Amino acid sequence: MFLADTAINTSLANISNTLIYSAMAVFMLAFLAYTFEWTFGGRSRVARQSAQLVTDAQDAAGTEETAAEEGPAVEVTVRRAGGTATLTRTVAAKAGTVDVLTRGDAAPPADGPGAAGGDEKADRIGRVAVSLTTLATLLLVCAVIARGASAHRPPWGNLYEFTCAMTAVASLLYVGLLAAGKNVRWLGLPLTLGALLGLGLAVTVFYTDSEQLVPALHSYWLWIHVSGAMICGGAFYAGAIAAVLYLFKDHYEVAVGLGKARGGWWSSVCERMPSSATLDKWSYRINAFIFPLWTFTIIAGAIWAEAAWGHYWEWDPTETWAFITWVAYACFLHARATAGWKGRKAAYLVLIAFACFLFNSYGVSIFINGKHSYAGV
Repeated sequence: MFLADTAINTSLANISNTLIYSAMAVFMLAFLAYTFEWTFGGRSRVARQSAQLVTDAQDAAGTEETAAEEGPAVEVTVRRAGGTATLTRTVAAKAGTVDVLTRGDAAPPADGPGAAGGDEKADRIGRVAVSLTTLATLLLVCAVIARGASAHRPPWGNLYEFTCAMTAVASLLYVGLLAAGKNVRWLGLPLTLGALLGLGLAVTVFYTDSEQLVPALHSYWLWIHVSGAMICGGAFYAGAIAAVLYLFKDHYEVAVGLGKARGGWWSSVCERMPSSATLDKWSYRINAFIFPLWTFTIIAGAIWAEAAWGHYWEWDPTETWAFITWVAYACFLHARATAGWKGRKAAYLVLIAFACFLFNSYGVSIFINGKHSYAGV
């Protein structure tokens, strides 16, 4: 299965390194293009309507102050259902109480127009950013393949290779969703930022020369178990991005409902993002889709452990934190399916679970010694 005595092809290893740096350069260009798209995107009709909604709410607040001098006090109620804000803002006057704004799950706000905000030039910049991301992804995939070919083995035998391969998987997921016609260009900016951070750590902190694997890794389970973990890592990252953006968007929508939203660049960005309901849905669907694969990955690791060490489970630090990660995502999915947890509660659970995954993949490998200490750093 593995050619342990085969010499390392240093030419392919050097080509892989060159491709990694080339991918980083293109990811940087893509990141800048996404930034320009979000920054210079025009305020579209949808954005102007959102801004008008803020103005109307603020005008209503002024009306409330006048009415308070002549009649009952202003009543403002905020209800939360399943973690998602349901707002009812009322104006009390002599004639009675009149609803001026209602937001609930039955009629969630519409998605924003996207990063370009309807501006033609910004949209062209966004399309260039997508093309650059696709090119960077291809370069990174070629780098991973060349790295594996240089040592005649799977290209994820240490933390450097694992990080590069997982970044490639996350990028392929994004490009694949776009190719399938999904409106996920809002993922581009945080994805390219994450790719730059991940690859930057890989080449500066985790880098090791291409070399043969330690004997314990000479197994076909390396293809199955580790590749499953990489795919899960890329998907978990996308789900965590959706959760983070949900928290920002939900905060903005609540502020709009209470008439406290302020203008400026950040409000313009929030107006162009998908609605909080859409982001919440994306986070749930990505994590629910990939969770069975994470379950299989842990089971495959246990089978490999029995073949390599004679025991299915020994509560090694990596095994323990893999199980903790599984429990965290299981709690999220269970709370969502049975208790109806949506919104902020669900988003916080997703981020806790993703933090467990990161610690399992990096923290344990770097700071804790165990049977899975193959980080190479």
